[in-house]
Amino acid sequence: MGKGGAYLTVAAEEVEKLRRRNGELEREEAEERLCSQLAELEVESLDQAREYESRIHFLVDQIFRLSSSSLEVVVMNS
Repeated sequence: MGKGGAYLTVAAEEVEKLRRRNGELEREEAEERLCSQLAELEVESLDQAREYESRIHFLVDQIFRLSSSSLEVVVMNS
């Protein structure tokens, strides 16, 4: 085997390097996608938490109003 074998060895090494680099790039891209998806989920969960908090405040106010008006009725009827 002359120079041709050496070229094939170098080419095979280059192919393997390119495969490894391609795998690294694919993993990095997948990680970036996951981070982006996580950020979107964090925003969505924060929005939901704010909505729930608002709803809880509304319900607490309703309970307070109903409790207050019930007490007034009891006092007036006494």
